[in-house]
Amino acid sequence: MVCAKRVVDANIKVRVKPDNSDVDIEHSKMSLNPFDENAIEEAVRLKEAGLANEIFAVSIGSEKCSDTLRTSLARGCDRAILVTSEQTRLEPIHIAKILKQIVLKERPDLILLGKQAIDDDANQVGQMLAAMLDYPQATFISKLELDGNKIIASRELDNGVENLEITLPAVVTADLHLNDPRFVKLPQLMMAKKKPIEQIALTELGISIKPSTRLIKALDGEIKKNCVMLDDYTQILKILNEVA
Repeated sequence: MVCAKRVVDANIKVRVKPDNSDVDIEHSKMSLNPFDENAIEEAVRLKEAGLANEIFAVSIGSEKCSDTLRTSLARGCDRAILVTSEQTRLEPIHIAKILKQIVLKERPDLILLGKQAIDDDANQVGQMLAAMLDYPQATFISKLELDGNKIIASRELDNGVENLEITLPAVVTADLHLNDPRFVKLPQLMMAKKKPIEQIALTELGISIKPSTRLIKALDGEIKKNCVMLDDYTQILKILNEVA
């Protein structure tokens, strides 16, 4: 099982709405979350190596998420599931609860997802999902080896590389260093458009979605640069003393 989140394209600069109520993505180009691309690519490589029988992608959101799932199918997934929800702001805990129900229904041996989404940068869903399922987990991995019912996962830490051995079923989250996702060709995209996408309404899963956080204000994080010309070194010393 792989996850496919629909996010604003990584190359697009997101603007904040004039009233600071949220970011404005109404007319922005949307694409598959880059970290999820790495997770999907790794799953496809496992299948190509004869280590996986089937790959299915899961996305949560409106009908517009179908395009993201089509991209996942073009990248090598065998089938896709869309959990339809009109709620625009699902928290990581909600996503984990939804994915748990899909896992219980489909019973995949390996759940691969990106370590985080580039829109909220939460980096929480994988850990929460593993805890809810009581599965072993390996987060932000940069290398994956499958040996029977065990996984050898490498994680890049501040002081070196950590290797973990975990038993399937397991939850694994992918870092950008895991692989280089392949380029999707037009014929693959055309074939993906013909494949059916299974839809499951969020209400069918029997999950209670109660917001526990609220967005107070959105601010533009752009750094405002200001250049000041100084006459001599004494002015520099004065500024440094004030900072100190």
